[in-house]
Order: sequence, then structure tokens, then C-alpha cells
Amino acid sequence: METRILIVDDEPHVLKALTRTLYDEDYEVMTAESGDVALEMARRYTFKVVISDERMPGMHGSELLGMISVRQPEVVKMLLTGYASVESAITAVNDGDISRFLVKPWDDFELKMSIRMGIDKYDLEMKNRKLQALVRTQYYKLRGHMNLEIPNSELEQVVKDLNEEEISNLVKECDIDVQVGWVVKD
Repeated sequence: METRILIVDDEPHVLKALTRTLYDEDYEVMTAESGDVALEMARRYTFKVVISDERMPGMHGSELLGMISVRQPEVVKMLLTGYASVESAITAVNDGDISRFLVKPWDDFELKMSIRMGIDKYDLEMKNRKLQALVRTQYYKLRGHMNLEIPNSELEQVVKDLNEEEISNLVKECDIDVQVGWVVKD
């Protein structure tokens, strides 16, 4: 997937400044001047990171980010505001599942690093989900090729308890062409 980020702010000069800050980065930067426009974009595109201003007419940024999360639960959400208080930051992070709280005027380096960390978090989460799906698929293939007589709940616990190296070995060993010659009994 292409690295696409969305920046939402009702002030066009802020959107231009943020876009200019990220010009040299290898991202597709999309912008929206309202929560409604951002929601429509979230219906059409998948984003790795969404950065929203908190105070906008019609919809607060934290509300927008929560609505985008319903459609794209894996998206990394950041809140940008010129009205920072410790209380509002804590509320946004705790209630809105916001991963980062940025203050206007922002520091370009901090902004870029926050976005990079957000993209890394998104990519790692997606790799983790793919690996979990692969392990589940191989688990069910193994069950289909073996005469397993242990309860499913015990097998599922074994699969959940595997570390990364064991999962890697399992994936290599569980190729569909592999003949399994053992039986597990209660």
C-alpha cells in the first residue's frame, strides 16, 4: 500500500504550510478543510496516518478521528491544536485513542518524526495482522492433515503462545505439501 496521510484543518494556510513541510517526504499527502470532507475521503481512500485540527466548525477533530476509526481501525490518529491544555490532551489521548497530540505552532522535525513513527506503527500492525492470519491458516491446514485428538481450545492456546521464531519455523514447516506423520492424543 502506498503511504497516504490525511491532514484536516479548516484553515487553508495551515494545510499549505503542513503540506509544504512534508514536500520532501515520500508520502501522498491529502488535505481536507472540514470533517465532512475528511469523512468522504476516508470512505474512498485508506490512510496510514490522519492528522486533524481539534477546533473546527461543525466537528471537533477528536470526534472526526473517532469516526474515521470506525471505518479504518488501524489508522494512526494525531490531533493538532493551538489550544493545548494538559486536560484536553489527556482526554484526547485516552478517549479518542489518539496516538499523538501536536501543538500549533508545530516543530517541523517533531511533526516529521511523529508521522514516521505513526507510519512505522501502522506498517508493523499490518504485518502482525498478516502473520496472525497466516498462522491461523496454517493451523487449520495442519488440523486438516493430522488426526488431532486434542481439544481445539488447547491447540489455540499453543498457537497463541508461540514466539516469533517458533511461528517462523511453523510457517516453514507447514507448507501444504509437507506430510505430517504424528498424532497427538489426550
